[in-house]
Amino acid sequence: MKNIFAALFLTASFAFASAQTISFEKTTVDYGTVKNGADGNRNFVVKNTGNKPLIISKVQPSCGCTVPEWSQDPIMPGKTGQIKVHYNTTLTGHFTKSIEVYSNDPENSRTVVNITGVVEPAATAQAVEMKSAAADVAVAQKIELAPKQAVSAVTAKEATKVKKEVKSSAKKEIAK
Repeated sequence: MKNIFAALFLTASFAFASAQTISFEKTTVDYGTVKNGADGNRNFVVKNTGNKPLIISKVQPSCGCTVPEWSQDPIMPGKTGQIKVHYNTTLTGHFTKSIEVYSNDPENSRTVVNITGVVEPAATAQAVEMKSAAADVAVAQKIELAPKQAVSAVTAKEATKVKKEVKSSAKKEIAK
């Protein structure tokens, strides 16, 4: 009876010693600071450090703003695969999301990897452009309101100076 248990234990330990093993180049991918609407694709490199084929059966993000893609093909011993993750970069602000990776690794059948970063608000770039456009409109409106006789009497140099002053005051008014 002892011999049977010893044989089973030896067989089980050999099976685990010669199993597939999942490892990651990085378990956290940092996007850094990205612009609103920027490319949200990043990759996790997965390596099979065991000696049997590794199969990733499921990749589950923590929310719908993250979409993973991976190959259903086995990762052979010593080889690498990739898990492509797409984060929706139209969502502004800081983010940290977890992604669960399920595989046939007997020791780590569920591994958690993370993505993190900051998406800049779109409004900052648009606001600067809008303020500049509004200032140009204000300048044009003020120049059109000036009597034509006064405008024609002013030299080109003086007209440029007046235009700059009007534009500057218009920008200050808009900034308020």
